[in-house]
Amino acid sequence: MRKVRFSVAASLDGFIAGPNGEHDWIIMDSGIDFRAFFASIDTVLVGRRTYEMAKGTGPSGAMAGIKPIVYSRTLKAKDHPGVTIHANAPESVAALKAQEGKDIWLMGGGGLFRSLLEARLVDTVELGVMPVMLGSGIPLLPGPFSICPLKLDSSKVLESGALMLRYSFAPPGARAKPSSRRRP
Repeated sequence: MRKVRFSVAASLDGFIAGPNGEHDWIIMDSGIDFRAFFASIDTVLVGRRTYEMAKGTGPSGAMAGIKPIVYSRTLKAKDHPGVTIHANAPESVAALKAQEGKDIWLMGGGGLFRSLLEARLVDTVELGVMPVMLGSGIPLLPGPFSICPLKLDSSKVLESGALMLRYSFAPPGARAKPSSRRRP
C-alpha cells in the first residue's frame, strides 16, 4: 500500500510559513537529497491556500510528472486544467492509498495535514526543522488536537544547522514515553 508522507519544513517555533505565507527562511541545504525524494513519489497533495501560493511556479524540473491534487470546496476543476480538485480529502486519500503507485507527498498546509491525521491516513511525518524562529505564521498543526504519539525513525543534523526528523506513528493506544532525564 502507498504511504502518505507529510514532508515539510518548519521553524523551530512550529510554523510552516510566515504570517503572509513567506517561505524565504527555508534553507536549501545540499545535504538534502531532493532527487531521491522526488523519485519516491508520484502524487502531491495540497490545500487550496498552498496551491494558490504555488500555482504561479507551475510544475517543472523535479516536480514534472508528479500528479497534483488540490483539496478545496471553492475551486472549480474547469478553471484549473492539469490539476485534480477534490472537496473530501479523507475519502479521496483513502482511495489513492489503495491504488498502485509510488508514495504520496502531503505538501501542505496545516489544515489538510490535520484532517488527514484525524482520519489516520498519514503514515510518516518528515520534518525539516530550520534554525529560525518566526514568532508567528501558519502553524504546522492548527489546534486544537489530541495527543498523537510518534516514534522517531531517523534524525540528521545538516551543516546549515537544520535538523531532519522522520517519525512514524506509534501503535493505537500507545502513550508518549516520559523522558528519563531529570530537570535540574
